[in-house]
Amino acid sequence: MSPNETLIHQFYTAFQQKDVKTMQHSYHEAAVFNDAVFVNLDARQVRAMWQMLLSRSGDMKMNFGGIEERGNKVTAHWEAHYTFTATGKKVVNEIDAEFEIKDGKIIRHTDTFNFYKWARQAFGSGGWLLGWTNVFKEKVRHTAKKKLLEYMQKLNLL
Repeated sequence: MSPNETLIHQFYTAFQQKDVKTMQHSYHEAAVFNDAVFVNLDARQVRAMWQMLLSRSGDMKMNFGGIEERGNKVTAHWEAHYTFTATGKKVVNEIDAEFEIKDGKIIRHTDTFNFYKWARQAFGSGGWLLGWTNVFKEKVRHTAKKKLLEYMQKLNLL
């Protein structure tokens, strides 16, 4: 395993163990994170996002695999099983991840998943009816970013 693949393996192992400090330490100071819900988070925000999500993830289980280095990027696949706290609904989310590494740290992390499939699970009939729309997606993004900023403010991370 290359050093970059080892970094990502350690990151996901820490995720499985809910070791947020190791996850946070994996990010470069200039890191950027993106997925369907959280867009263009900087290093402080992505570190706080993982802390917030893991602090609320009582029944979360995850597995990962397929870590592979391609040029200056590392890809992986992971799957999360958890209860979405806002609705109490069970979710299984399959995610493809892409990482760029700089100076032995993650500088760019992009997670890709089927938002509509996730929304149907997380929001039930509301997600089924509206989860495919940009209006719904933007509402989810706005709410998630607001909760993240409130969490950061509460912990004096801003």
